[in-house]
Amino acid sequence: MTLHPGAWWLWGLLLAVAASRTTNPLLLGLVIAVAGLVAVACRTEAPWADAYGVFLKLGLLIIALRVVFHVLLGGITGETVLFTLPEIPLPSWAKGIRLGGPVSAEGLLFALYQGLQLATLLGCIGAVNALANPKRALRSMPAALYEVSVAVVVALTTAPQLVASAKAVRKARRLRGDGARGWRALRTLLVPVLEDALDRSLALAAAMDSRGYGRTASVPAGTRRLTSALVLAGLIGLCVGIYGLLDGQASPYVTFGLLLAGAGLAIAGLRLGAKRVPRTRYRPDPWRWQESVVAGSGAIAAAATVFVSASGGSGLVMSVVPIEVPTLPLIPALGVLVALAPIAVRTR
Repeated sequence: MTLHPGAWWLWGLLLAVAASRTTNPLLLGLVIAVAGLVAVACRTEAPWADAYGVFLKLGLLIIALRVVFHVLLGGITGETVLFTLPEIPLPSWAKGIRLGGPVSAEGLLFALYQGLQLATLLGCIGAVNALANPKRALRSMPAALYEVSVAVVVALTTAPQLVASAKAVRKARRLRGDGARGWRALRTLLVPVLEDALDRSLALAAAMDSRGYGRTASVPAGTRRLTSALVLAGLIGLCVGIYGLLDGQASPYVTFGLLLAGAGLAIAGLRLGAKRVPRTRYRPDPWRWQESVVAGSGAIAAAATVFVSASGGSGLVMSVVPIEVPTLPLIPALGVLVALAPIAVRTR
């Protein structure tokens, strides 16, 4: 039996929190390597098991686009000018924006670090998509969220279905003797892949709706309003707390206070809303000690990075003016390595 999908999502999101607190290319590369090793070692034979490679390629594209945008539109400037592009004059209302001009090594490094950070975040999410079963994740949804289950089905299954559809379409084209590659192959694959993935997601949502998924019992209007208010307030608190956690500028006490308050309100609302669903679950997914180890390893990676960042430790945020040679910070690196724990406790 594979691990609970909630454990994988907690592991991936917490690993992404660790990546969001640093622009050190060595530490970001370590996060990508850890996510990739876990995705490869714990993968199954499911159609979405190749999602990590797709997200990794998307991350490389984002890095390239970020560097190209910096070269064309400018940004951080420095003394080490590598080359100069012809500059197009812009009107006065576009002050602060330029097209062309000098391109410095400092600016290129800054763009590269930012692109690498975003690519690392995508890599963490890609690893989760390759490991977590989206259908099992839907079975574990709180009862208070059943009313939005159809939208959640489409949202959670689109990315895995894209990977499965791409593999099926490529295999069908090879069987027909079509060995096209490059841009021509991409143009001919794009529409059928998107159409097939969306059709599969909508078919799953329709099947769930036809089986009564999301139907609720009658409850007093006051209970419904209280449930909605608690869930909404909890989600707002969680969103603000997560933003502060990822941003790194807010006080950690305020950030974690909002996270705890939001989580408490959301849990209270979800438990109250569960009374609206007069059904039991058939063979619910158990949460065992393996799931706790997986989620805990991600929490250790995030906590180590957040702790060093909050205490003003060096090595997390790279300086580009002047250019700084990156070094691997010890405590965050050890915390990220702990995130390899799923390999030791994986089950089949």
